[in-house]
Amino acid sequence: MKRAIPVVALSIAGLVPVWRYEPSIGGSTSSTAEPATPSASASSGATASGTVVKGTTIDTEKGPVQVEVTFDGDRITAVRMLQQPNHPQTTAAVPKLVAETLKAQSADIDTVSGATITSEAYEKSLQAAIDANGKSASSSPSPAASAGSKVVAGPTVDTEKGPVQVEVTFDGDRITAVRMLQQPNHPQTTAAVPKLVAQTLKAQSADIDTVSGATITSEAYEKSLQAALDEA
Repeated sequence: MKRAIPVVALSIAGLVPVWRYEPSIGGSTSSTAEPATPSASASSGATASGTVVKGTTIDTEKGPVQVEVTFDGDRITAVRMLQQPNHPQTTAAVPKLVAETLKAQSADIDTVSGATITSEAYEKSLQAAIDANGKSASSSPSPAASAGSKVVAGPTVDTEKGPVQVEVTFDGDRITAVRMLQQPNHPQTTAAVPKLVAQTLKAQSADIDTVSGATITSEAYEKSLQAALDEA
């Protein structure tokens, strides 16, 4: 009996660690989940103020050319290349073409030496964007007239290029807006109209200069404008 006591004691001592062991259920509770990295949200670049118009794609032997033009009203504020030939001369020419466009405010610009094909395609795509912007502006409804304003449509003046008719908004005796109701579907006319309107708002009369390259449209515009002024 005396020898049995140590054996029993050792057996009980050996069971103590087993009794104290507490198995974890479903994994260790002491570990913490690694914080998730916030997902980066795709953000678009700052939107340029104004109307953005894409020109047509012009296919050339060097590759396609397409421009995107930003307008603030009728004014060209930015030009971006959407497609262009992957060629060093084209890469060097594009900044010059854009600079000329912003200066001339039209597609009537010089070709860049060494990049004639790209320059001509650029001008065509640019002109298409200008035409599209002009049509959009001329077809949009007149701005809401303020109290006391008056809207008068001038008569239609027929020309060999097509009919011309203006609509004039007056605030008292002051001309506040001019809108084309009818105009020839021609690039030179489209480019001339914003210049004619700008001159009208500045002069506050029909005593304005004709636009070079659009003499017929200019003269018809002045006649329709003067008739609206007389009626008002």
